[in-house]
Amino acid sequence: MYDKKLVRSIVKEVLGKLSGGLKVSDKIPVGLSNRHLHLTIQDIKTLFSKGARLTKLRDLSQPGQFAANEVIILVGPKGRMDKVRILGPVRKETQVEISRTDSYTLGIKPPVRISGNVKGSSGVKIIGPKGEIDLKEGVIIAQRHIHMSPDEARSFGVKDGDIVRVQVPGKRALIFDNVMIRSGPTHRLDFHIDIDEANAAELSQGDLIEIIKS
Repeated sequence: MYDKKLVRSIVKEVLGKLSGGLKVSDKIPVGLSNRHLHLTIQDIKTLFSKGARLTKLRDLSQPGQFAANEVIILVGPKGRMDKVRILGPVRKETQVEISRTDSYTLGIKPPVRISGNVKGSSGVKIIGPKGEIDLKEGVIIAQRHIHMSPDEARSFGVKDGDIVRVQVPGKRALIFDNVMIRSGPTHRLDFHIDIDEANAAELSQGDLIEIIKS
């Protein structure tokens, strides 16, 4: 009978050395995702002006992604949400990501989807300073997920597209199921959840969680 914890520790150490000294840890930092949207270049022009471009406010945890200075208004059948942040860079499809609580405010019923899967999703009106768009589909509630580089994924024994469970410690400890692994060369270790999920577990930006291993 072998010691699973000892074997896992040895495997992590070996993988770390093989990956050029990558520091391997069981802990994963939390990245809170507030309501936001991604826009196509054409929709940016419609909402702001013909020559408009997104301007960077700050970098985000994932390499190459940033929060823009530009904000818009979302309008649904029951209400509106002001100053919703745009994230860059531009996308091939416009996508709005909100929480379930936000959906009640707007009066829409977006599905829980992984980013990029917007076919048949909810619509919403987007209002900018120079124009507006009646988005027919593109509003989702983002499925919770963990970003990882390929080396990090190997160290955790997972791969892109895997579904795992996550343990949250603390006074409101709970287990998040149906957490998707998003792994690629431009990904950096981060557990992405929305504000509703974070509040349920009293999680803050940068808190540490871990994957439950069988």
